Amino acid sequence: MLELVVAHYTENLNWLRNLPAGIRLTVYDKSPDQSAGSDAILLPNIGREAHTYLYHIVSRYDSLADWTLFAQGKPFDHAFDFKKTVKSFVDKSGDVNDPVQKPFHWLGHLIDTDDNRGERLFQPWSKNEDGRGLDLRGFHQALFDTAGPALYTFVLGAQFAIHRDAIRQQSLAFYERALAVSITFPDAAHCFERSWDRVFGLIGIDPDWLAGRQTVYLKPMKHQLPAKS
Repeated sequence: MLELVVAHYTENLNWLRNLPAGIRLTVYDKSPDQSAGSDAILLPNIGREAHTYLYHIVSRYDSLADWTLFAQGKPFDHAFDFKKTVKSFVDKSGDVNDPVQKPFHWLGHLIDTDDNRGERLFQPWSKNEDGRGLDLRGFHQALFDTAGPALYTFVLGAQFAIHRDAIRQQSLAFYERALAVSITFPDAAHCFERSWDRVFGLIGIDPDWLAGRQTVYLKPMKHQLPAKS
C-alpha cells in the first residue's frame, strides 16, 4: 500500500483530484479557515511541515503504509513533475518499491548543501529577512545528542518517500522526541529539511556520486539559480 501525506496550509489542493488509483491520501490541515475539506485531519499551526510529518509517524507508527510519500500542499515548486513521481510509485516502476535497494527517496530536482551554521544557504535566503543563521549544530544535539556533521547535503523542498521498515529502524520514543523538537527548537522545520535522511538513520545522497559537488540540478529547471530554503 502507498500513502500520500500532505502538509496543507491554505494551498490549492485541486491537484489531488487527479491522483492515480491505488493510493491512500491523508491531508493534515493547518489552515486558519480549514480549507482542505472535511476529510482532512486538523492540526494546530505549529512546526510547519516537519511537525505534520512527525505527527503522522508518531500517530501511525504501528499502522504505516508500505510506502509513504510526504509532500507539501504545493509540491511543485521543488518537484515540478510530482504527479509523475507519484504515478511511478503506484505503477511500481524502476526500483522504487525495493526497500532493500533504496528505502528512501528525496522528491525534488535540486540538490544543495548548507553548513551547520546555515551560512551558505539559510542566512542569505530571500525569505530570511533578518539574515539570521541556522543552528544545525544545536538542532543535531537536541535530536541525536551528538554534534553532527559540518555540512548537510539534501534535496530542497522537504519532500520524500520512505519505506515503512526504514521508518521503524528508529523507535517510537525517538519520533516522539523529534516531534517535540519540531515545535521547540528555533527554525526546526528548516533543520529537518536538511536532515530527513539522517532522521531515519540513512544516507539519502551517495557522497561518491556527488564527487565533491555541493549543488546539483537533477533535472533542467526554468530558472537555474540556486534556490534558498
